[in-house]
Amino acid sequence: MTESSYKITRWPQKERPRERLLQQGPHTLTETELLGILIGKGTRKKTAIDLARELLDRYESLQKLFSRSPSELMRIKGIGSAKAAILSAAFELVRRIESQSHPPKVSFKRSSEVAHHYLPLMRDLRKEVFKVLLLNRANRLTKEVTISEGTLEASLVHPRDVFHEALLEPAAGVILIHNHPSGNPSPSEEDLRITKQLVEAGRLLGIKVYDHIILAGESYRSLADDGLI
Repeated sequence: MTESSYKITRWPQKERPRERLLQQGPHTLTETELLGILIGKGTRKKTAIDLARELLDRYESLQKLFSRSPSELMRIKGIGSAKAAILSAAFELVRRIESQSHPPKVSFKRSSEVAHHYLPLMRDLRKEVFKVLLLNRANRLTKEVTISEGTLEASLVHPRDVFHEALLEPAAGVILIHNHPSGNPSPSEEDLRITKQLVEAGRLLGIKVYDHIILAGESYRSLADDGLI
């Protein structure tokens, strides 16, 4: 088969995904076809649709595909740095749109409001990330600070780092959040130990720790809701 046989431009026009999207709307296309449009061009022996199908077959779903880093996407033959960058940028835009569907900066009065905002942003992370949310007296978010990335250990989450920005702001209180890439939101012994240490440090500094929320996949646990703070 010749190289040109693999080009989508040789398909009948009514079958080409891009033309169908423009004429009939994006809702008429399959996930594979939409992904193929993002990929743009195929290889000598595969169309962009073939590459899209291969990605979905390997990672089983769009949700699992979203969590892959550019370097992982590039393991698929035909997905180079440019295509991986385009896909990763599109995935990040989806996360931000999902996050913005729950207005984040009005106020955080309940753990569910924090979770609804940060789950889309953190559910696909492959390592643990610990953040501190600084709140004013009206429970309005004034700043978000990333404290550590990697395995959560007390040595990496020091009260000095957690409360440094809170003292400069100054913040009336803070909410601690971190993710569990395992998908299990249950707090570990280390999570509980770190929380206790930070609550005590905050009490000495006059900065209240309102909550420590653990995000995992589509679920979360609030230590405050569980009576652990």
